[in-house]
Amino acid sequence: MSNLDVLNAILYVAEHGCKWRGLPAYFGNWHSIYTRANRWAKGGVLDRVFLALQENDIISLQIDHVSLDSTIIKVHPDGTGALKKTVLNLSVNLEVDGLPKFTWLRPMPERP
Repeated sequence: MSNLDVLNAILYVAEHGCKWRGLPAYFGNWHSIYTRANRWAKGGVLDRVFLALQENDIISLQIDHVSLDSTIIKVHPDGTGALKKTVLNLSVNLEVDGLPKFTWLRPMPERP
């Protein structure tokens, strides 16, 4: 698989917004393309390629909108509405704590 084929596959994913697994079969094995694209991105190769393509007016990219899908953003458990773990330390003095915020029912005595 040539570098040009991989670049075309990357552009296809960017243009159509599909997943790597959704690449048409004529591009080749999607995992091989993803692996090479990931390696290029980490190594700065993609930045240099796209900069050269823009400087030579081969492609024209302009990013004016950014969208984040909530399915990819991880939320801290505190933000999900989960109950928080709190320690209940009530003093005997009601003047310090104020009125209790719950109702305590004494257990009923057992009948003989």
